[in-house]
Amino acid sequence: MGWSYNRLLIMLINKNMKRTDLLKVAGINSNALARMGKNLPVTMDALEKVCKSMQCRIEDIVEYIPDTE
Repeated sequence: MGWSYNRLLIMLINKNMKRTDLLKVAGINSNALARMGKNLPVTMDALEKVCKSMQCRIEDIVEYIPDTE
């Protein structure tokens, strides 16, 4: 599977935030947000901005799930 940002989505729900709110608060671009929505890798810079704005650690927002074959 690869990267999963489900933890971030759960955090947004718990904080009653929308994905567009994250764009404004974190200062990330829409491309990074779209990639997160598709569980694709994003830059460490984008992840750092999200962590700073949400006051969390990287493992609170992203998870690596290895492919099972």
